[in-house]
Amino acid sequence: VQLQASGGGLVQPGGSLRLSCTASGSIFSIKTMGWYRQAPGKQRELAVFITNGGSTHYADSVKGRFTISRDNAKNTVYLQMRSLQPEDTAVYYCNAEPTGLGSDYWGQGTQVTVSS
Repeated sequence: VQLQASGGGLVQPGGSLRLSCTASGSIFSIKTMGWYRQAPGKQRELAVFITNGGSTHYADSVKGRFTISRDNAKNTVYLQMRSLQPEDTAVYYCNAEPTGLGSDYWGQGTQVTVSS
């Protein structure tokens, strides 16, 4: 499975961005897709994921501001981020969890910077 992420950038506090992540390869083996983020000097943390069935999970820090969705026809998940704050500044990594044993799949990181 290969994951291609896009959509990061620089935005002012209170602004919005949308990230995209497209999966290719053995996509039938994917159970969930989501986004982790890693701020400077901090550990990578889960931000949000969505299951094959459409169930979602949000970290408390993004709940109410971020929305994950998926387009199964395009094998793509989207992360709509609103009311962005400087503490949301991080490298965002697309993640896919396999259905069976094995390691997660990761996309390349995309930088999100929230600054005035």
